[in-house]
Amino acid sequence: MAIEHGKKYQTAVKLLEKETYTPQEAIDLAKKAAFAKFDETLELHLHMGLDPKNSAQQVRGIALLPNGLGKKVRVLVFAQGEAAKVAGDAGADHVGADDLTKKIEEGFLDFDVAIATPDMMGKVGRLGKILGRRGLMPNPKAGTVVNAADLPRVIGDSRKGRVEFKLDKTAVIHLPLGKASFEPEKLLENLSTVIEAIVKAKPAGAKGQYIKSSFIATTMGPGIELDLKSLLSLAGA
Repeated sequence: MAIEHGKKYQTAVKLLEKETYTPQEAIDLAKKAAFAKFDETLELHLHMGLDPKNSAQQVRGIALLPNGLGKKVRVLVFAQGEAAKVAGDAGADHVGADDLTKKIEEGFLDFDVAIATPDMMGKVGRLGKILGRRGLMPNPKAGTVVNAADLPRVIGDSRKGRVEFKLDKTAVIHLPLGKASFEPEKLLENLSTVIEAIVKAKPAGAKGQYIKSSFIATTMGPGIELDLKSLLSLAGA
């Protein structure tokens, strides 16, 4: 069934006059097209030329946005003993072990990033179905399973604008780039950082065109297609 959009959305769509836009043009246009009463998030959507079912074509990594995401990031850390103290001193919002896993099993999900020390993964593993589907499961490849000594750095990075990217089941990567209220230059810097990280993370098993198409959109606004050549030039590709 087709989705029916309201008048404000239709007005925003009328701003689109070309098929594709340079990153700078697209950001400027997305800001103009943001019509919600709240400060919308600018999102990036990349359609990848990869097979999600092929283990040699998986993409996963992190990017540290230089200008953050424009929101308070709530950090939870699974740790015990001295590591728990380190996490608390570093400013984690929630720190715990068995008590925390039990709380999550009972429905607690008031956090944006979950980090764990290696010794906690046996306990955290049973939360896979809860955290996994929400993209919150600590993972060594994503840099969210770390030793106590690295907790202050990872907690700090998470607060600044640390975003994780990975290929989903439809061969798409979705990422936030910041708030629509950000200055265009800050959004462009964040976009450049993200694209550079994704290009560097290209798997050895990738074949053909790596990024097939790309769009940016605010939370409620229309998708704006980016000119791929201009986009890749941000990463020097």
